[in-house]
Amino acid sequence: MVDEWCGDSGGRLIPLCLIPLWDVELAAAEVRRNAARGVRAVCCSEIPPHLGLPSIHTDHRDPLFAACAETATVVCMHIGSSSKMPATSADAPVAVAATLSFGNAMASLTDFLFSGVLVRVPTVELAYSEGQIGWIPYILERADDVWREHRAWGGVADIVPEPPSTYYYRQVFGCFFRDQHGIESLRRVGVDNTTFDTDYPHTDSTWPDTKRIAEGYVEGLDDDVVHKIMRGNAIRMLDLDLK
Repeated sequence: MVDEWCGDSGGRLIPLCLIPLWDVELAAAEVRRNAARGVRAVCCSEIPPHLGLPSIHTDHRDPLFAACAETATVVCMHIGSSSKMPATSADAPVAVAATLSFGNAMASLTDFLFSGVLVRVPTVELAYSEGQIGWIPYILERADDVWREHRAWGGVADIVPEPPSTYYYRQVFGCFFRDQHGIESLRRVGVDNTTFDTDYPHTDSTWPDTKRIAEGYVEGLDDDVVHKIMRGNAIRMLDLDLK
């Protein structure tokens, strides 16, 4: 990924590396090793228990998140990265799973918001890929409501000192490529938390009409907002030497 795929691209391609999820110390070491080679992001699992690994509600991965924070390495989670896509039944058509594909991202974000990870490691950043953004405002609203009304018996009073949305706006990025509702809810999603995706080369991709489709979504938005969504937020997230 680093030397062959991205190596001679002149910075046009940015590597996203895998880590050994089954050994957190090895994973942390791999983050540091690759950060020294210029890698800015690593793949992680949305819902580790689907892979037989400890949940995010333990401190098992704190060494990994500490390494990511130390090296400014973004923790990236693509839909399905827990090796299990949302489904309603074994005989449901694929269209059902395709429609619900954002479900794991929604569950993962909720996990992180109530896990205490973003409190314990306040500079680690998360990025959700191909998950769209239209669902984010309600999840933040619901999480904040649960925190206000139920945190005492809900098991999070001692680990989440501020409304969960606080940590989302501070440390989390979402992305979209087909989400008109998300754009219409941009103020709640967060102008500084939103990036544009293409999903190339999957069948859901906007390619080869990506530019036209992207322009349609941002039509009427202020230039500075367009720059953030299409370029600036990704540059800031990955700490790239670009403008």
